[in-house]
Amino acid sequence: MLQPAHVGHLAMLRTLIRQGAQDGSFDRELGATSPQAEEFFAKLKRALVTGYFVEEGRSGRIDTVAVPGYVFWPDDRNSGSQPVGFGLFRAIEGGYELWLAGLDLSVRGGGHGRALLAALFATQQGQKTWIVRIQRGSRYVTALEHLLAEFGFSPVGDTLRLRWFLRKTAPPELAVRVRDAVAARTAIN
Repeated sequence: MLQPAHVGHLAMLRTLIRQGAQDGSFDRELGATSPQAEEFFAKLKRALVTGYFVEEGRSGRIDTVAVPGYVFWPDDRNSGSQPVGFGLFRAIEGGYELWLAGLDLSVRGGGHGRALLAALFATQQGQKTWIVRIQRGSRYVTALEHLLAEFGFSPVGDTLRLRWFLRKTAPPELAVRVRDAVAARTAIN
């Protein structure tokens, strides 16, 4: 079961993101206590309040990006219990990217990852999600690649830290731009 994420879920999100960063599923910097991690979580808190994440664009200007998010329970009994997973979408031109998603380590396995992705991709944003990126160093890369294939995603390439996936139904112009961007980043690395 999904419900929209709100600022009351920040502590749970912080815990799961730090947990995932420590096991290599997210940027390692997010697992440490550092000014960069604290800045990220402050921006995430604002996003949970306003629906927008503030980031510096390529040209150096400040952009606000819509970041709708959800929290996940593996069944319909969410009263009184903490969510065990989450998914955050990031708006891109013409749709969304599944930006961050994770499950508590204690519930991994048993089909919960598949259920989380199915619930996320069934949302309005999930139906228009074209891109997913995962950390190449994650021990879950193979399992995630298999799961993403079930939802119509295929790998389009690797950059230094990320494996990029594109949904087969992505708009053709976006697919070309993503493939070109991945190829350009691969050439630099």
